[in-house]
Amino acid sequence: MDEIRATLFSAGLRRLRGEALQDGEKVLWQSQPDGIARMLMWRFLWWIGFPWLLLTVIAIRNDWIGQAAQPLAMVGIAMVAAPLVMLLQDLQTLYLITDRRALILRTAWGRRVIGQTSFKAMDAIFEILDIGGGVGHLNFASGRSTRSPDTDYTGRYGFRCVRNAPRVRDILEGARAGTRPRSRT
Repeated sequence: MDEIRATLFSAGLRRLRGEALQDGEKVLWQSQPDGIARMLMWRFLWWIGFPWLLLTVIAIRNDWIGQAAQPLAMVGIAMVAAPLVMLLQDLQTLYLITDRRALILRTAWGRRVIGQTSFKAMDAIFEILDIGGGVGHLNFASGRSTRSPDTDYTGRYGFRCVRNAPRVRDILEGARAGTRPRSRT
């Protein structure tokens, strides 16, 4: 994929990419997270959320829950909406590997965020967590704050829901070693 997927958010990501790159820095690989894979990872919320909403509507119509109706409906709506919100966030995210560092760019919710990790700050060995369907998480740094959407609960940081994670790991290892693999995006 030579260009960012054409979405409503493409222009903002392109501008942020231009601002984030340093003079003379070359992009070796770029991609966006596989938003569909992440959405499907969280589809269990739909299995809970839709029945929850149905039961809430039945309870409201039969006057069983009175004042508790609004909070119960809000919980159901949140469960149904969460995977879609994650998809929107992924459409506003761009992963880059350059000849100097790894970048995660995000324009989600009106906030422009540039996450960067130099090759020196990366772990010696990169970890891949396969989530199925040719998609996985590529962790390349540890000890990060778990508040970042790109960090798991143990502090491992990296590209989330990236397609063909082993190939991306090879590109990142080659960039860190100073060898230039053929650029296939």
